[in-house]
Amino acid sequence: MTRWLDDAQMRAWLGYRRMRLLLDLQVSRDLAESSGLSDADYDVLSNLSDTDGHRLRLTELSAHMRWSRSRLSHHLTRMQQRGLITREECPSDGRGAVILLTDAGWEAIRAAAGHHVESVRRHFIDRLTDEQIRVLGDIADAVVPHLDDVPSRPAADRR
Repeated sequence: MTRWLDDAQMRAWLGYRRMRLLLDLQVSRDLAESSGLSDADYDVLSNLSDTDGHRLRLTELSAHMRWSRSRLSHHLTRMQQRGLITREECPSDGRGAVILLTDAGWEAIRAAAGHHVESVRRHFIDRLTDEQIRVLGDIADAVVPHLDDVPSRPAADRR
């Protein structure tokens, strides 16, 4: 039997969906205007910049971003053509690839980060009280571990 959402739950769910859509669009627009980077570019660069040696195996990056290796590989090719990342053969596995942040990629993420944070503050953080931020953090702590445990499956397998 379906457990339908009550009015308060529906308000919360629809509000979250609309907020996420509008917030993602605005922050993405600001990022592109201030740095020329897409959300995907920023995600790749920030993931690499947060690691020792600014490098990750393609499989690790793919798993963290929840992208297929094929999709990520195509995006990385475009980023490599722009000089933001480079690829090396994995020393422990000749079939694997290691993605490295280039000097240009490091400069791009450093230049973009401040503008990105200002956009997040302007359109989201500064709109909330300290209590709302704490509650949102608690909500994320409750939901994210569950979603991290849900196996990723190709769309064709979800039917």
